[in-house]
Amino acid sequence: MADTRAPDSTRRSERSRRAIYEAALALVGETGYAKTTIEGIAARAGVGKQTIYRWWPSKGAVLLEAFLDLGDQAARAAAEDAVPEGETAYEIPDTGDLEADLKLVLRATVDEMNNPRYEVPYRALAAEGIVNAELGAEFTAKLLEPQLQLYVKRLRAAQDAGGVRQGIDLRTALELLTGPVAHRWLLRTLPLTHAYADAVVEYALYGLAPRR
Repeated sequence: MADTRAPDSTRRSERSRRAIYEAALALVGETGYAKTTIEGIAARAGVGKQTIYRWWPSKGAVLLEAFLDLGDQAARAAAEDAVPEGETAYEIPDTGDLEADLKLVLRATVDEMNNPRYEVPYRALAAEGIVNAELGAEFTAKLLEPQLQLYVKRLRAAQDAGGVRQGIDLRTALELLTGPVAHRWLLRTLPLTHAYADAVVEYALYGLAPRR
């Protein structure tokens, strides 16, 4: 007997959405953000452009959601202890050794920033967010801020354990760690390496003055 059930629209929508994610990330990597268009994404994904406009207002919004999904995939892989080399779910461990924990996460961040799969869409979103205030705010709220709050959580735990002095502003403290890495990544004038990540942690934790 023939199956007369209607197609599952939810599953069909999810397939289309995932195809659009993959198309957006691929096109930005191949042609750059400026040359990527909604029409191009639609053609690559095998959907009508009205499907994209029904879900997103712009190509920047498509790319942001695709990039967030990429991060979710890394998080799921981490939960299964199967994170590929150079990828991270941005979890900061708490082994009781703050220096080691921060070096571990900053090294993983460096690997991700040097990985073209992440670097290209990340740069596109960072650049577009400067001129597109709405996208920039969404980029910060959905991507950057959750990551930064993980540093706050880890530094607060170290503070509670006596490893970080009381009274410091944890937001400023985390920026001493993440700011230099982001700055070097944006400028691209010097290599972004594990050795650099380690130095940033040491300078942030112990300062520049001679140690007694």
